[in-house]
Amino acid sequence: MPLQITGALGDPDLIRLPWEVPLQDWPQHHLVDLPRGISRHVVRFARLSGKVYAIKEISERYAKREYQLLWDLARIDAPSVQPVAYVTGRDNDLDAALITRHLQFSLPYRAVMSGTLRPDTLTRLLDALAVLLVRLHLNGFYWGDCSLSNTLFRRDAGAFAAYLVDAETGEMHPMISEGQRLGDIDVAHTNIFGEMLDLEAGGLLHPSIDPMDTAEDVVTRYHRLWDEITQSEIIEEVDWHRVEQRIRRLNLLGFDVAEMMVRRKVGTGRLIVRPKVVDAGHHQRRLLRLTGLDVEENQARRLLNDLDGFRVAKGLRHEDEAIVAHRWLAEVFQPTVEAIPAELRGKLEPAQLFHEILDHRWYLSEEAGADVGLTTAVKSYVDNVLVHKPDEQALLPDEAAE
Repeated sequence: MPLQITGALGDPDLIRLPWEVPLQDWPQHHLVDLPRGISRHVVRFARLSGKVYAIKEISERYAKREYQLLWDLARIDAPSVQPVAYVTGRDNDLDAALITRHLQFSLPYRAVMSGTLRPDTLTRLLDALAVLLVRLHLNGFYWGDCSLSNTLFRRDAGAFAAYLVDAETGEMHPMISEGQRLGDIDVAHTNIFGEMLDLEAGGLLHPSIDPMDTAEDVVTRYHRLWDEITQSEIIEEVDWHRVEQRIRRLNLLGFDVAEMMVRRKVGTGRLIVRPKVVDAGHHQRRLLRLTGLDVEENQARRLLNDLDGFRVAKGLRHEDEAIVAHRWLAEVFQPTVEAIPAELRGKLEPAQLFHEILDHRWYLSEEAGADVGLTTAVKSYVDNVLVHKPDEQALLPDEAAE
């Protein structure tokens, strides 16, 4: 069978890669060195026309299956890597290959944990993984191999956002069954316990972190979030404010409420209330609608807070929200990001840079006893913080120029 690349190619040069050679033996000039997670398959990153692709060697059956599952996830806007194509008919009876777009600014958990892992960093990673798993289950997706290794993380203000990167064991259903859901949690518990033991053996785990407690913590966090989203709540008719409180809690977790199911409990003055949660991204969508900035949920919340502060400071409370957002973008966000030296902008994505500058400004202002302003904060942040950070961008400017 001749070589065949099936999918939304995007880059015709993919056909020119050395598919007749095992992936592990590809010449270095085709590859870009990026942090990789642990995988049972050979995975490499190739750079073509300024884009970075992740390529995984896998059997033809599973390459086709995973490609389709990733497209299914993309159609429902689930947090996962973007499928590009799969390759079959390689010479020398080589396995097929799955091609996905590398998720820019993302890191495998081992890269996030380089150095000794602090307990608060682990907590944020586990929260992100629990949110990812809940989102997948709400959309009827059974993962089958949930683990830190099969997840990529992007910094999201003070937290992390998690993305599924390996879907070969997954299944898409109209609705996930209780058995599948609990089975996924059991697998996650086992896998994360093993990953924590592995980190402990490598001296990368803080002495205060217990591998078994960590694995159980993921399960606890998942169930707490799942219950918050799906359980019915019985309230007195006079306590309707509790419904609003619950909607606010869900919004803070990043979930929108499309509608509420309310029915009266027979023989009482009580109501049974259950929110219908349609998706995550309450703040993401508001910021995207107002400014065109497509960022992570916590980053969006932070940027919206700054936008709201700008509205108050400029006396624009009664101005149209879209007009205020346009002014904030032009007068605050863009000038702040553009004040970062060009050679340092690849270290973090713009929304994360802005968030960290706001944090830095707060600390400087606390020390000074007065607001130091953005200009001073940017200069101090660049000189004392940013220059010491590693690059998290997938493709650095000097690489693109080669």
